[in-house]
Amino acid sequence: MTGPQSVSLVLLLPLLLPLGPNRCAVAQRCPQACVCDNPRRHVACRHQNLTEVPTAIPELTQRLELQGNMLKEIPPAAFRDLPYLTHLDLRYCQVELVAEGAFRGLGRLLLLNLASNRLSALPQEALDGLGSLQRLELAGNLLEELRPGTFGALGAVTTLNLAHNALVYLPAMAFQGLVRARWLQLSHNALSVLAPEALAGLPALRRLSLHHNELQALPGMALSQARGLVRLELGHNPFTYAGEEDGLALPGLRELRLDHGALQALDARAFALCPRLHTLDLRGNQLDALPPLQGPGQLRRLRLQGNPLWCGCRARPLLEWLARARVRSDGACWGPRRLRGEALDALRPLDLRCPEFGAAAEEEANELAAARPRAPAGASGEEAGAAGPCPRTCVCVPESRHSSCEGRGLQAVPRGFPNDTQLLDLRRNRFPVVPRAAFPGLGRLVSLHLQHCGLTELEAGALAGLDSLLYLYLSDNRLSGLSAAALEGAPRLGYLYLERNRFVRVPGAALLALPSLFSLHLQDNALDHLAPGDLEGGRALRWLYLSGNRLTRVSPGALAPARELEKLHLDRNQLDEVPSEALEGLPALLELQLSGNPLGALRDGAFRPVGRSLQHLFLNSSGLEQISPGAFSGLGPRLRSLHLQKNQLQTLPALPGLSELELIDLSGNPFRCDCQLLPLHRWLAGLNLRVGATCATPPSARGQRVKAAAAVFEACRGRAARKAKWTPAPRPGARGTPMKGRWQRVNEVGKERTGL
Repeated sequence: MTGPQSVSLVLLLPLLLPLGPNRCAVAQRCPQACVCDNPRRHVACRHQNLTEVPTAIPELTQRLELQGNMLKEIPPAAFRDLPYLTHLDLRYCQVELVAEGAFRGLGRLLLLNLASNRLSALPQEALDGLGSLQRLELAGNLLEELRPGTFGALGAVTTLNLAHNALVYLPAMAFQGLVRARWLQLSHNALSVLAPEALAGLPALRRLSLHHNELQALPGMALSQARGLVRLELGHNPFTYAGEEDGLALPGLRELRLDHGALQALDARAFALCPRLHTLDLRGNQLDALPPLQGPGQLRRLRLQGNPLWCGCRARPLLEWLARARVRSDGACWGPRRLRGEALDALRPLDLRCPEFGAAAEEEANELAAARPRAPAGASGEEAGAAGPCPRTCVCVPESRHSSCEGRGLQAVPRGFPNDTQLLDLRRNRFPVVPRAAFPGLGRLVSLHLQHCGLTELEAGALAGLDSLLYLYLSDNRLSGLSAAALEGAPRLGYLYLERNRFVRVPGAALLALPSLFSLHLQDNALDHLAPGDLEGGRALRWLYLSGNRLTRVSPGALAPARELEKLHLDRNQLDEVPSEALEGLPALLELQLSGNPLGALRDGAFRPVGRSLQHLFLNSSGLEQISPGAFSGLGPRLRSLHLQKNQLQTLPALPGLSELELIDLSGNPFRCDCQLLPLHRWLAGLNLRVGATCATPPSARGQRVKAAAAVFEACRGRAARKAKWTPAPRPGARGTPMKGRWQRVNEVGKERTGL
């Protein structure tokens, strides 16, 4: 077509085209220092020496590349005008600070790359607003510690990369909130200690990379928290032994890498609780012998290259086991001389001679002694020489300023550690009492580990002189009380771990000696009541963990002294109602954990006292059958995540007041998809979130997503239009009951059931 008709068509074409996203993007400007590919919604501002995030980036941009600039700091809401971003690259930007709320508004972001910057810490809310994020890259920074809760808002993340940082230890619940994380990369750090619950709360974790660290022993208890692990990488760590006592229990583990470490001995039952282990990599260690392994019946590959294997008579059981279990191995003999270089899998048991006496036996014994690897210099106090003092049975590493006497059977706290020690590990010994002035000369000590020592008492002045102590681990002991006098001398103590002891009351008096206490861990004790005055000394508390106790009541005023409290964990207790009155006076509370309590029902205004601050609410596995339409009243736009999974909800009112939710989990509830559920269906249809709610009844709708089951609710639309207000389904026999009376009855039934 040519001539006037074609001209007219060209002029009319913009009017005929729909106003789609691509057309809008074309009309937007591009920052001068950037290159904009509008059809692909891709903006690149690489290596432009930018000192701040550029403005005038097209609003519909999905990919933004800013690597190689000089941003230094990411301010609050730095990307609020780019709500459609899915990929954000901030590598090599010299970033030293990420402000709280820096990424708020990026609810669609899938990849955030902050690798190769200068971050030494992450503020508590630095990563808020990233409810859809799947991959977070933080490798190559200067991070020295991780505070529990840092990743609490990242419920969709599947990969977290923290390699090549400066991490020294992992505290309990370090990765709380990463419920979908499948790969955690922690390699190339300086990790020497993992708290027993450091990896708790990672149910989906399948791969863990801990190679190139400073682990002095196999952290079996901590690793066993991640029970879904399939691949575990622990190579290039300096521990010399692995045994059954390490407690490694990973029922799904298929591949274990312990290559290029310092292993000199391996117990036959070291992996007895890893029954599905298929590949074991022991290359590049110092093993001269290996027993037949008991437990991993599915083992098929054993990598032994680079070990000084001695193919003498005592290696016969290994060869017989390899043949019997059909395990392929790739090691080679280091001796005796006649077999040096021979492939292990090419030998037969009869090839290994067993000289019992005479010159041949003496020659082989001398050759074996000469072939044994020698312990590295500085491995103990006697060998340390110029490296500095160290108790005889302990290991002191001057480079990292760590000292360890873990599992040495000590019956008293040893003395004589280097004065510059920053981390002291005394776990798994047998001293029931820590005496007065037990740690002389350790004024620079930052972290003290006394777990699993059978402790029943800390005497007055036990911590005298520990002016720099921040972390005190007293978990898994027999403590039933603590005095203020026992904790005096550690005024900077910020983290106190008392899990799995015998406390029946919060040691309130002891807290008076800790004016800087930030986090108190009392999980899995025997507390049954939180009373006024229990937290009188906890005025600086931010995090309080009371999970897994026997709490039936939290009295009004019990939490009042801790006005700065941000995180309160009351899950796995015996609370039969939300302690609403006790929540009064907590204006900073961000996270409330109530899962695993027998709540049954929620009353109107249950969370109103913390409505202005609360961001994360956990009510999963609480036996909830009924939720009042006003239960969440007062919880406004600050609420980011709501967990209601694994309850007994058949119906649920719509929650239009929760307008800023980034995560809501309704999975595992038996929803009845009838007209009573129509308001919830409509509300969910307007959310750009996965909620997991499925229909259990009627049978024709079973398994369908409530959010997408439009056909199920089609017949309800005319009926719903005639109703001025939706009311929840009545209980059997209560049809026509007014709303107020009906909920009064629900509450009364709940109280009768619990004996109140």
